[in-house]
Amino acid sequence: MLPIFYIFLVIVCILPIAPGVLGVLSASLTYMPSIGLSTFSLDGYLSALEWSGVSHSILLTLTSAFVSTFVSCIVAFAILQATWQQPVWKKVEPLLSPLLAMPHVAFAIGFAFLFSPTGMIARLLNPFWVFEFPVIINDAANIGLILVLIIKEVPFLLLMSIPIMQQLQVDKSERVAASLGYQRHQIWWKCIFPQWLRKARFPILAVIAYSVSVVDVSLILGSTNPPTFAVLVWQWFSDPDIQLQPRAAAGAMILLLLCLLLIGLHRFLEWGITQHCRHWQISGRVGIRLPGLSLFVGLSGIVALSLPIMMLWSASQRWRFPNLLPTQFTLRFWESEWTTLFPVIADSIIIAVISSSLALIFALLGHEYKLKYRWHIPSILIAVPMLIPQLSLLFGIQVSALYFSSDSYWLWVIWAHVFFAFPYVFLALDGPWRSFDQRLTQTGLSLGKSPLQCWVKIKLPLLLPAILYAWAVGISVSLAQYLPTQMLGAGRIMTLTTEAVALSSGFDRRITALYGLWQALLPFVFFSLALFIGRHYSRRSHLNSTTRKVMSNESINNKSQHTHS
Repeated sequence: MLPIFYIFLVIVCILPIAPGVLGVLSASLTYMPSIGLSTFSLDGYLSALEWSGVSHSILLTLTSAFVSTFVSCIVAFAILQATWQQPVWKKVEPLLSPLLAMPHVAFAIGFAFLFSPTGMIARLLNPFWVFEFPVIINDAANIGLILVLIIKEVPFLLLMSIPIMQQLQVDKSERVAASLGYQRHQIWWKCIFPQWLRKARFPILAVIAYSVSVVDVSLILGSTNPPTFAVLVWQWFSDPDIQLQPRAAAGAMILLLLCLLLIGLHRFLEWGITQHCRHWQISGRVGIRLPGLSLFVGLSGIVALSLPIMMLWSASQRWRFPNLLPTQFTLRFWESEWTTLFPVIADSIIIAVISSSLALIFALLGHEYKLKYRWHIPSILIAVPMLIPQLSLLFGIQVSALYFSSDSYWLWVIWAHVFFAFPYVFLALDGPWRSFDQRLTQTGLSLGKSPLQCWVKIKLPLLLPAILYAWAVGISVSLAQYLPTQMLGAGRIMTLTTEAVALSSGFDRRITALYGLWQALLPFVFFSLALFIGRHYSRRSHLNSTTRKVMSNESINNKSQHTHS
């Protein structure tokens, strides 16, 4: 039965990559028979490249993606350098999940409330600031967008680095290098950094792909004239003239080429640092001691402040600049918007729970199949939805979906969320599945239990916390999906993410804060629920096993006393 289910997994989560890429490629070459375009040409590419300001837009995309990825890697490594295997790491690690749970859109809204020219930081500095507060929201240099990407991607890189650091055996490297007179920060740069950079390749490539293709955060914080290239392509896709779709498809292919260009640049830099130019590793006891802990505290503080600032705005009646607090509070917006907000919250939860549960089932099937059979889908192919810009896949997927059913919007949106959440859920389960001791299952089989009984009675209880965490990751990914919901839902399905992005374009700040606050709270609720259930179940299992041991020992003692008597 397992191979049959695995085939179904491939059909749902892997095969759509082909129509996604082929569909956007054919459309970019002006071949769309459904709208009367049946001849191949390069008119779409010419129209895209002739667009006013397109070169500036492409340059903005490349610079913001490169800078945010480069700084994210340095900051993540600096935090590891300062905290890994130190007492403070026990405080850093539990904070990674809440930081990662905050959706990009919700944090972008909170960041805008903090750092806009009339935001909280400007209000705090107003009595002491003699210059005009710098504009970093919708600025021409994309500074606000770059900062948000850095703050959100650092926790992702840290979380992905945990299994990597466990494989590197850092303590042994530190002991050997310390015996040669190297200090901790020098050891980390010369011994740990090259190994970490190679093994963290996949998470870094995922960061590059997201930074190149991000649309929702760019709409809130990015440059507007011109916008980033991903936003420009999205505007082309939204053009009501369907005859101009080849231009949008060509833009999606150019976006894919930009992503591949930055991935190639990263691979070249990685090769140069770790294999070609290695003189810096043997140039003496030189190394930079980076302020990793203070950087983590700063990033965490900004994320933590975004929640109370959104709460203040959602309950403010009047808040004039430069007052630090609103002069009047009210719950009028909570009451007036609740009838509209509740269905959006309910739809968001339903879509997220269903899509994450399906993605979790597929991930469990994939890992079990990978253990039992030699042939399986390569991990890099499973990760393609993370490594390719969403716009470069969704157009072809949208066209393919229309051929099957043009009005099954719920079905297509849920399937799209499964498609994009599955790689994250699969990756979240990869470490626990690798570290599970298969001898436990073999022992159960040797005692006459079936494979299903061994999985339910042995493996599931031990890996339940990891499974619940992966489920929460899938829910968080689903709640953050903007483009799949908009494109495959045709604007008919509203989620917190789509509404928050729409409201952030200049509507009422209080209503925007209300939607952003709910979008931030829902992933936190599900992560907390998964953590609570996992810990409660683990504690209960431990108590039950302890009780059984005690009862067994008492039974043995009683039998022994009875025998002696």
